[in-house]
Amino acid sequence: MNNSKRPVFSVVVPMYNVEDYIECCLDSLLNQSYKDFEIICVDDGCTDKTLAKLNRYQDGRIRLVQQANSGLAAARNTGIRYSRGIYIAFLDSDDFWHQDKLKLHHEHFLQNPKLGLSYSASLFVDELDQALGIGQYPKLSNISAADVFCRNPVGNGSAAVLRRAALNQIAFFNPNSAKPSQLQYFDEDLRQSEDVDCWLRLALQTQWEVQGLRQALTFYRVNQQGLSGNVSKQLASWESAVAKLKQKHKKFFNRYYPLARAYQLRYLARRAVMNQESLKATVLFIKAIACNSKIIIQEPIRTLMTLAGVIASYLPGVVFEKVKSLAFSNMKSSGA
Repeated sequence: MNNSKRPVFSVVVPMYNVEDYIECCLDSLLNQSYKDFEIICVDDGCTDKTLAKLNRYQDGRIRLVQQANSGLAAARNTGIRYSRGIYIAFLDSDDFWHQDKLKLHHEHFLQNPKLGLSYSASLFVDELDQALGIGQYPKLSNISAADVFCRNPVGNGSAAVLRRAALNQIAFFNPNSAKPSQLQYFDEDLRQSEDVDCWLRLALQTQWEVQGLRQALTFYRVNQQGLSGNVSKQLASWESAVAKLKQKHKKFFNRYYPLARAYQLRYLARRAVMNQESLKATVLFIKAIACNSKIIIQEPIRTLMTLAGVIASYLPGVVFEKVKSLAFSNMKSSGA
């Protein structure tokens, strides 16, 4: 790569013990139809064969940055600091992209100079790269801060591409950090929900627009051993993120918190179903309805399908898989 030329895109790839997935991730980047990008792989303290597999790649667009294990938010922040692109894209190392993702996001930004955050629909895959028959097909336009909070249309961290100018506007100093003089973009106090916290700060604190692309350009891996598999930790981290943001935006959170929490609980009930945690799924679904029953009126089909999945989780294995597939396969909205 010619280091004197600034790339259009910087793709930040945080890595922590992903030897089974890193090649799929990198191959999807190197096969992009749009070629003007750099890849910043952040080694967040890998102890497996991830680096050995990374070192097999000889493409000059790949840059490696290493740090002690500090978590996903810190790894993304490190990647941003080393990036040079006009736009910053994030791809978690166990996920992968459609070959036209960067091309279509580039067109999206060129069409709208006010666009700060662009995202795409996503499809869920399992640990063997096989489609699960479900995905995230969110609202795409006229996105408000309430939409981001209640429905998180971005869906997951691998779907998002941000304009550098927008990221710079939400950067902050964290006095609790080991390096308090270093700017943060994602909140390193959060081990989960750091992505929706970032998107929500953008929506609440800036005038940049948030819009999505209809095409499913992101393949999001549901990994039972990873962060995405731990439902209890996801809820606790979401609550922590809300508590921090509420300090500066009390009026907003007082108005939208009950509905947002209901959607979050319903989403986690479905994740518990996919993890085959029947009792946990049941409790989460009941709490969702008790928190704000408007989710029944606003999205009756999705709520009833979630209930069907919860009931199916008590059935024998083969029956459960059939009912779950039927209940979840046609639900096309945001991740909540």
